[in-house]
Amino acid sequence: MEYEALQTTPWVTGTFWVFVAVAIFAALAGRKVLAAIGAMLDARTETVKAALAEAAQLKAEAEAMLADAKAKQAQAALDAKQILETARIEAVSLAAAMAAEAEAAAQRREHMAVERIKAAEGAALKEVRSVAIDVATQAAARVLGQTMTPHGDAALVDHAIAKAPDALRA
Repeated sequence: MEYEALQTTPWVTGTFWVFVAVAIFAALAGRKVLAAIGAMLDARTETVKAALAEAAQLKAEAEAMLADAKAKQAQAALDAKQILETARIEAVSLAAAMAAEAEAAAQRREHMAVERIKAAEGAALKEVRSVAIDVATQAAARVLGQTMTPHGDAALVDHAIAKAPDALRA
């Protein structure tokens, strides 16, 4: 069997006209189909571009937030160091103040103890003197009572009166 299209002129056969019809249809409908496909691809391109732009914007915002968080973390670490240093200084100062206060309290207690001891010594000395005066008075009274006679008393008084002007001049 031989192909009819190869033996005669092409426009005489039905295959030629089917080809021409398909070509015309493809030319007319192809533009519209290609335009629709192009519009659909353009819309998809715009959607992808918008998504990429949004992703870039979100990335920039995330980087800014990360930088802000790092700055806040660094500031918080610096603040923590300053707080610790301040607390250490205050602890040293408080310890020094407490040591000075304890020293002052010890000195006050020592001073009070010395004053109490002096007061006790003074009271004991007064009591000893009082007892010594009482004992001396009693002893002198006993000695005078035993050694003095009424005659000796008058001579002693006369002698004391005679010596009084000399004692008053001296």
